[in-house]
Amino acid sequence: MMVPDAHLLIVDDDERIRGLLQKFLMRSGFLVSVARDAAQARRILGGLEFDMIVLDVMMPGEDGVTLTRDLRRRLTTPILLLTARGEASNRIEGLEAGADDYLVKPFEPKELLLRINAILRRVPQAKAAEPVRQVIHLGAVRYDLDRGEMWRGEVPVRLTATEAQLMRIFAGALGTPISREKLVGDGAGVDAAQERAVDVQITRLRRKIEEDPKTPRYLQTVRGEGYMLQPD
Repeated sequence: MMVPDAHLLIVDDDERIRGLLQKFLMRSGFLVSVARDAAQARRILGGLEFDMIVLDVMMPGEDGVTLTRDLRRRLTTPILLLTARGEASNRIEGLEAGADDYLVKPFEPKELLLRINAILRRVPQAKAAEPVRQVIHLGAVRYDLDRGEMWRGEVPVRLTATEAQLMRIFAGALGTPISREKLVGDGAGVDAAQERAVDVQITRLRRKIEEDPKTPRYLQTVRGEGYMLQPD
């Protein structure tokens, strides 16, 4: 049984693995955001609550065990560690740091899915009494993912139906470039007119999010790949 609408954060320095896991888990019904290292993960975690973190141990800079140990000082979010090291001492180190489970690479995607669902099924009862709002912080702007509402300070920001749909797409894959084709939602490809329409919608959305829409900080253009929402 899958936990519906759970939002996962995948942290892995391998772009290929990151992309494969994101696609697989999104097809399995999850919202999935990704980070390439501990520093980017911290930035994303500073702006959004997650139901679970899937974290690679072997990363350049701060490794997954060190990040787990630090996150445990302030977060109760379940953490599943991924590693190529299968020795018992490494598994114990990760669990002692506060990880909920440990999966050794290489692994079958279905096994990862079973582990994630098993951990998430143990969490809702503890969270039910105090639900956490999914809020993305973009400077002075905050976006409530549950309600589909945007606010600048205490002033509501009106979103059109198209802008609200774009925000839901971006919020489901924070820090990940999304192509115009995916933003249009047309698997058959997009023509020049549709591309221009997407660009216009992005321009309008930037006016509502950015302090300076001409030099966007949060709704970024990724050359050759599309657009990406990068929160504080």
